[in-house]
Amino acid sequence: MSTATASTADERGRSPARPGPVLDIVVPVYNEEADLERSVRRLAAHLTDRFPFSFRITIADNASTDATPAIAERLAVELDGVTVLHLAQKGRGRALRTAWTASDASVLAYCDVDLSTDLNALLPLVAPLVSGHSDLAIGTRLRPGARVVRGAKREFISRTYNLILRGALAARFSDAQCGFKAVRADVAERLLPLVEDTGWFFDTEMLVLAERAGLRIHEVPVDWVDDPDSSVDIVATAVADLQGVARLARGFATGRIPLGALRGLGREPLAGEPKGMAVQLLRFAVVGIASTLAYLLLYALLRDPFGAFGANLLALVGTAVANTAANRRFTFGVRGGGGALTHHVQGLVVFALGLALTTGALALLGALAPAASQPVEMLVLVVANLLATVLRFVAFRSWIFPTRTPENSA
Repeated sequence: MSTATASTADERGRSPARPGPVLDIVVPVYNEEADLERSVRRLAAHLTDRFPFSFRITIADNASTDATPAIAERLAVELDGVTVLHLAQKGRGRALRTAWTASDASVLAYCDVDLSTDLNALLPLVAPLVSGHSDLAIGTRLRPGARVVRGAKREFISRTYNLILRGALAARFSDAQCGFKAVRADVAERLLPLVEDTGWFFDTEMLVLAERAGLRIHEVPVDWVDDPDSSVDIVATAVADLQGVARLARGFATGRIPLGALRGLGREPLAGEPKGMAVQLLRFAVVGIASTLAYLLLYALLRDPFGAFGANLLALVGTAVANTAANRRFTFGVRGGGGALTHHVQGLVVFALGLALTTGALALLGALAPAASQPVEMLVLVVANLLATVLRFVAFRSWIFPTRTPENSA
């Protein structure tokens, strides 16, 4: 039942005591006069009747030019727990940052005004943050248990985009674009200053940075029905998202994005979890020695029936998957099955580089010393495998398992 301008919101700040409601759910809007009243009344009724925590609904108006501001003001007067925030500039990310930064709630969330996501998922989204079990929470349409109604075009775009995130940024969360997310206020206070985007890429950037920081992201499979009248420009949004992906990838590659500062935002390592590069190197070496011995044994057994190149290929394939699995659990402390398939695919990419290196070494040996004995062959392969091992560790630590790599050394 109150109104604030963007400047007033910035000045208020947040009280460390969090005197406000448990949940502040933001509804960012731009020219949504057709849907705003119906959606906010439905959201307010659901929260009043079925949500066990105190709440506030913040309508964040992004410089609307239609009747949206007037409707929002009227709703704030008529409905308890509804406030309005007016911004002079467009941008969903800008609206969320401003509203969340100004809020005194313990958990900050947002949902799209079309309410495509079933509101019954709101409590499962928020509860792990209230309990402190998780740091962020997202609704996902791409996990088992989700029920989604949308056209083939949007389905293809969504899945393609999330595959791009996995390949380019090693993202392991399943759905970056679902307009149904929440974050603990203390986490947002440290994380939001690092998020640069002010538009639709805001969500993705926040999640990627959170994952790199080692923060815990809870995923809730949702029921989701596409809004056929959505005003979102799919092409423009997709282009902006791809530009954002390229910016993040470039920032990580050049060091412009401070990984050390990011990792300082995350949770403390569990007892027994690797805490630095020295520990990881030691454990990686143990796994590597075991893998090398297994590789040499397989190579010796397969050398006669399959020849040098065939034996090298089969021995490497036979040990690559086991090596990735062992390093995933033992070296980098990744538990559970989440992301395992992606890790193994990435591990096979690194394996392919190792295969090229060892095959090239055999080819060079064949060209320089055609009559070389099998012990000489194996010596060359050991050296080549050592080089491949260095490459594998660098790839594992910086690409495949980046969130398990704190800066401090043990």
